[in-house]
Amino acid sequence: MLRILLFILFGGIQQMGLFLVGDLESPEETEEEIPVVICAAAGRMGAAVAAISSIYSNTEANVLFYIVGLKTTIPHIRKWIENSKLREIKFRVVEFNPMVLKGKIRQDASRPELLQPLNFVRFYLPLLIQKHEKVIYLDDDVIVQGDIQELYDTKLAPGHAAAFSDDCDLPSTHEMIRSVGMQNTYMGFLDYRKQAIRDLGISPSTCSFNPGVIVANMTEWKHQRITKQLEKWMQRNVEENLYSSTLGGGVATSPMLIVFHGKHSSINPMWHIRHLGWSPDARYSEQFLQEAKLLHWNGRYKPWDYPSVHTDLWENWFIPDPSGKFKLTRPDS
Repeated sequence: MLRILLFILFGGIQQMGLFLVGDLESPEETEEEIPVVICAAAGRMGAAVAAISSIYSNTEANVLFYIVGLKTTIPHIRKWIENSKLREIKFRVVEFNPMVLKGKIRQDASRPELLQPLNFVRFYLPLLIQKHEKVIYLDDDVIVQGDIQELYDTKLAPGHAAAFSDDCDLPSTHEMIRSVGMQNTYMGFLDYRKQAIRDLGISPSTCSFNPGVIVANMTEWKHQRITKQLEKWMQRNVEENLYSSTLGGGVATSPMLIVFHGKHSSINPMWHIRHLGWSPDARYSEQFLQEAKLLHWNGRYKPWDYPSVHTDLWENWFIPDPSGKFKLTRPDS
């Protein structure tokens, strides 16, 4: 592959297909690295900072952060890190080229934020991770309270390219799901009125999974051509409208449910306590949240905005923006 070496700021930047990678690591590391991919999106960059802060503060492991952004946002996140206590982390800044998604996303006005290019970075992990066998991908609206080494040590079954947390795996979350009317089956994500979906032979009552936390095996991912499979279903949705963000809440989830059906391993459910952002009123018990290893504010109600719940747990890890551009929204602000 053609590699064009440039030198910008702290290190070489390699152009590799869809991505530009800023290499900020020491080449002399001997301890096993744990690669963690997090996106830094405009308007919610503080989320990525809080997530990184929580991971870094709760582990002694050798973590290498891949921070993915668009060309316009990369200078901001780089300065935020360099001018805060996160300057000690090991990271690579990665530019994602949204042109790779051209013709693959069906426009949906109900939740346009779910159509943002960085929402699909998880589909292209092998183009980003060149030298690692195993990688962790995290949505930006998470907080890690456990040691990320534990998540990295998740066992993937032979032939499985990824591990996720099933939406039916933890009884403690079932009451939350019922109280706010969330979907936790394939029926909530795929349109079973369409013949292409019925032809899959997947029962609509099959438990879904949430791809906001992924432990992936890059060798299997490439061997099974997972990215190509996901792109195929994206293109079919553009042509046939097989799923919609108005159904399950995310057009990035549906193709993953299809491609990984019956072919994924499971993450310890305490490593993905989710739905904290689904309602401004529904809450988990404080004791349960203290025991959780990872908290995920998936849904509309984010902890940096108002209204939202359990914001204190998130704000413990937030680092203010040195530039003053990103500000928390609070009742008195």
